[in-house]
Amino acid sequence: MKVQRHSIHYGEHTIDFVIVRRARKTLEIAVEPDASVTVTAPLDVSLEAIERKVGNRAPWIRRQQRYFVQFLPRKPDRQYVSGETFLYLGRQYRLKIVPHTSTGVKLLRGFIEVQAPQKARTDVVRALMETWYRERARIKFSERLEVNLERFPTPEDFRPKGLIIRLSNRRWGSMSPSSRLMLNRRLIEAPLESIDYVITHELCHRAIPHHGPEFYHRLDRVMPDWRRRKNRLEKLMA
Repeated sequence: MKVQRHSIHYGEHTIDFVIVRRARKTLEIAVEPDASVTVTAPLDVSLEAIERKVGNRAPWIRRQQRYFVQFLPRKPDRQYVSGETFLYLGRQYRLKIVPHTSTGVKLLRGFIEVQAPQKARTDVVRALMETWYRERARIKFSERLEVNLERFPTPEDFRPKGLIIRLSNRRWGSMSPSSRLMLNRRLIEAPLESIDYVITHELCHRAIPHHGPEFYHRLDRVMPDWRRRKNRLEKLMA
């Protein structure tokens, strides 16, 4: 039995699936309870034919995935107590709350150290960390924007007219019709290479607003390894 991993694009989504080839005549698509997708295919069917079939069934696949996701165990709510782990630029840091007369947040030898009043409430620690994350996001996203503009032959043609940072549960980034770049604050928790992927993806929308073949052809040219970067982002930040 030969097993192969593959993916296709459906709108703004990527559908990952496993191809299992068997001695059979028909092709079958199954969405498993963990929301993964398995395609059982005849030995001689081409990859192109499998992609077409998955693409045709993409609306059904997404509906099934949404149905199953609601039953998956959710991550427990953050407690914002010492010892809890948090991500910053793809690395895990332990939270260390230090009683102090002043407030502040800093990275220190594997820790995110929060200075806060003695027995500070959870909402106080959360607000301090969120402010710190936003400040770091503003600095780092602006730096990476300049780096990733250089991927394009004429960088200024792709420069957005503004940078907006906000928390979102729906998407990592977007480019508005008025050419304003929105980046999810949570991206500051991801590795630099994944931040670069999201920024470059959205910069490509300055020229091509849709997600058709032309868009992905341009993205392939300026960032050939974008699929690897995207997969790392989705696995780490799921």
